[in-house]
Amino acid sequence: MDKYHKHDQAIVASQNIGKGTRIWAFTNILPGAVIGEDCNICDHVFIENEVTLGDRVTVKCGVQLWDGLQVEDDVFIGPNATFTNDKFPRSKKYPDKYPKTVLKKGCSIGANATILCGITIGENAMVGAGAVVTKDVPPNAVVYGNPARIQRYIGKNDVEEDQ
Repeated sequence: MDKYHKHDQAIVASQNIGKGTRIWAFTNILPGAVIGEDCNICDHVFIENEVTLGDRVTVKCGVQLWDGLQVEDDVFIGPNATFTNDKFPRSKKYPDKYPKTVLKKGCSIGANATILCGITIGENAMVGAGAVVTKDVPPNAVVYGNPARIQRYIGKNDVEEDQ
């Protein structure tokens, strides 16, 4: 019996899936990916080899996680959020090493947000739906827009109000 749940229509090549994680239909996880415990990986998600997810991460439908992405614990990634991993993409030309993009503990990425590579989204930060994030986001910042700009900061006690 597996230590995690895998839908019959999911492809999971990785041996590094944490206990209690749920992987839903039409998801493809490559062999080098590392996924923590109690994660929820929704339908139509693709996860490349050089991706690490911490514990209790939620990845909603339609998200692709590319090489170079590090996601810490308790992160929420909304539906159809888009990540990049090459600053100057060209067909059939690959970088020697992909820039590291880090989503720090407890941050949230809104639906359809675009996150450029090589940046860090700070602890407990919130990226609004549709935002285009082109530079680092500080801890506890709320950003949205194109390009995303800091709109305000949230404290530990008002997380509930933002939901």
